[in-house]
Amino acid sequence: QVQLVESGGGLVQAGGSLRLSCAASGRVIDINDMAWYRQAPGKQRELVATINRYGVTNYEGSVKGRFTISRDNAKNTVYLQMNTLEPEDTAVYYCKSEIRTQIFDDYSTYWGQGTQVTVSL
Repeated sequence: QVQLVESGGGLVQAGGSLRLSCAASGRVIDINDMAWYRQAPGKQRELVATINRYGVTNYEGSVKGRFTISRDNAKNTVYLQMNTLEPEDTAVYYCKSEIRTQIFDDYSTYWGQGTQVTVSL
């Protein structure tokens, strides 16, 4: 089985920075797209950033220029560097990865358990 384990959340003041990590463990043959989502209280989960296997990235509008997604394929890990944090960034952050666990199988979607990010004034 495959697990995505997230770390790096916490409480930070507005203007501060945090770096989230999400490592895939278990039977990982190959990872395609990786992404970060977030869900604020009372709101739907929204896409924050994506990165494909070639390192091509995309960002949701409000985080462009402040957040950076990256990946280390050797470590099966995706990162989210968050700078100039705002109270509106407060949410539970989830990672998602498209992972193949058998050589000739399709990719399956896996989610992390979520990590809380709280930005105070």
